[in-house]
Formats: sequence, structure tokens, C-alpha cells
Amino acid sequence: MTLALDSSALVQRYLPGPDRELVVSAMQHATVWCASELARTELLMALHRLAGSQIAADDLWAAARADWDAFVVVPVDSRCLATAAELGSVYGLTTVDAIHLAAADRLPRPVRYATLDPNQIPAATALGFELVSPISP
Repeated sequence: MTLALDSSALVQRYLPGPDRELVVSAMQHATVWCASELARTELLMALHRLAGSQIAADDLWAAARADWDAFVVVPVDSRCLATAAELGSVYGLTTVDAIHLAAADRLPRPVRYATLDPNQIPAATALGFELVSPISP
């Protein structure tokens, strides 16, 4: 099964919290991990902001970078951005959220989509993704 993750889900892989096990389990059961090209930048910035110290940030970045090599990275190109504009307009999404969903929409189905952002759920459901989220649709 292909698992597409947005940055809100990816952050949970590296930090303690109530949703960490959900994300880790979904990743363990997936055969392919995917994310938009934008997700890496968002992930690293969030980990740095949340780390609490430079040493902790360096450790988190090292873990994230090691995992990133295992990801299929979906490019954020003109095709992705055009789809993101449509999704954002229809579902009232932020640009970033729309890009994550547009990238995932390029993947062959079936796709499981991991997010902790409730604003993405209606669009993810409409795109036919199986949700991995602590939030019910």
C-alpha cells in the first residue's frame, strides 16, 4: 500500500505525542512512502522550531534526512500547482495544504493519506484516499 504523508503527519514521526504511534504504525505497514517535494522543507523547519535546543534539532534533522532517502518525492511542478489551485479553490485550503493533496493525487491508487489537519479531510476523502488521521471525516 502507498502511504502519502503531509508535513503535519511527518512531524509526528519524530516527536513524542498522542498521534506518533498512528503515524509510525501506518509507515510500518506501507510498502511505499510518498510526500510532496515541499514536505521536506516544512518538516525540517517544524522540527527545528519544536526541538527546544540546537542539539535536539540536529538529532531530529539527522533522523528525518535518513528517512527522506526512502521516500518517493512527488515534484511540485506546474501540473501539481494547477491541481493545487483547483483543490484550494473548491475546498478552501491553504496553498500548502492544497499542494500536499495535489501531489498525493498524482500517485497510482490505492493511496492512504496521513494528515493531522482537519481542513484537508474533505478534499482527501473526495479524492478517494483512505485516511490515516486521528480526526474522523
